[in-house]
Amino acid sequence: MFQHGRLNRSIRVVALAAICVLPLGGLAAGARAQTKPAAASTVKKTAPRTTTRTAAARARAAARARAAARAKAARALAQREANTPRYKKDALGNIVPDVRAAAAIVFNPQTNEVLWEENSHDQRSIASLTKLMTAVTFIADDPDLDRRVTIVTSDVRSANVTYLRAGETLPLRDVLHLTLIASDNAAARALARTSEGGTAAFIGRMNDMARQLGLTNSHYADPSGLDDRNVSSAYDISHLISFVSADPQLAAVMRKSEYEVRTSRRTVKIRSTNKLLGTNGMDVVGGKTGFIRKAGYCLATLLQIPHGSQVAVVVLGASNSTIRFAEVRHLFNWVVGRTNGLVGGDELVER
Repeated sequence: MFQHGRLNRSIRVVALAAICVLPLGGLAAGARAQTKPAAASTVKKTAPRTTTRTAAARARAAARARAAARAKAARALAQREANTPRYKKDALGNIVPDVRAAAAIVFNPQTNEVLWEENSHDQRSIASLTKLMTAVTFIADDPDLDRRVTIVTSDVRSANVTYLRAGETLPLRDVLHLTLIASDNAAARALARTSEGGTAAFIGRMNDMARQLGLTNSHYADPSGLDDRNVSSAYDISHLISFVSADPQLAAVMRKSEYEVRTSRRTVKIRSTNKLLGTNGMDVVGGKTGFIRKAGYCLATLLQIPHGSQVAVVVLGASNSTIRFAEVRHLFNWVVGRTNGLVGGDELVER
C-alpha cells in the first residue's frame, strides 16, 4: 500500500508538472506569436511616415522651384523695366528724363553747362565714389608708383571687398589699380596709410582738394567709402569725375576692364566693377561705381559723345545695380538724341 500510495503521488506530481508546463509553453508561444504581429504593425506604421516625409520633401522642392521661377520672372521684369527709358514734361513743357534714382545729372565739362539735373545739389552718402578723391589726392602727392608697400591687418580688417591679404607686398601702381578698377577697400586704405603723414593727414588733404575744386557739398571721413559720413552731391561728383578723368594716368586706369595684380605671394586677376566698359555705343573716358546701404547704388562716368564733346553722367541712390547702369545709358542716349536733333535717344515713354 505504501508503495502504491507513493506511486499514486508520483503520478499526481508528474501530472501536475505537465499541467504547469503546458501553460508556460503556451505563454512562450503566445509571446512569439504576439511579437511577429507587433513587428508587422511597426512596418505598417513606418511606411506611412516615410511616404509622408517623401511627399513633404517633394512639396518643399516644388515650392522652391516655384519661388525660383517667380524670382527669375521678377528679375526679367525688372531688367525690362530698367532697359525702358522714362521721360516726363518739365514746367516749360519740354520732354526730359524721368530717372529711377534719388539724384542724377548730365554735365558738359567743356562748356561748364548742366544739360539736365534732378536733385543734383542734394548732399548724399556716396560710398566708393569716394575713391575718385582718394585717387586724385594720391596722384597729387607725385608718388613713386614702383615703390612696394606691405599690406597690414588694419588695411584688410572689415574691408568687405578686397583681394589683398595682410603681409603681402606689392607696388603702389597695383594698389592704385585695385582701388579704381576693383573698388578694393583695403587698397584705398593702403594708399592713404602709406602716404606722407599717414591716413589722418591724407584725409585732410582729400578735404583740402575738395575745397580747391569748389566742391562745397563734399566731405570725406575715410579713403574707401565704407564710412557713410563721406558725402557729396551729383553736381559735385560730375565735376570731380571730369577732373579725375582729365588726368591721363588715372583715366588710363579707369578705362581698363581687367588687370593682373602681382603681390609677393601670388598673381590676382581683377575685373572692373564698371559694366559700361565694353558696351556698344559707350565710349567710357573714366568712371567709378559705389555702393553701401545708406548711399544706394551709385555711378559716375565721363562719356564721349560720337563726333562731339564729353559729358559727365552721374546717378546716385539707385535701388539696384541694374538701374544705375541703365539710367546712365538712358541719359547718355538722351543727350546724343538732342545732339542729333531727336526728342530722345531711346524709345519715348512719358510718365
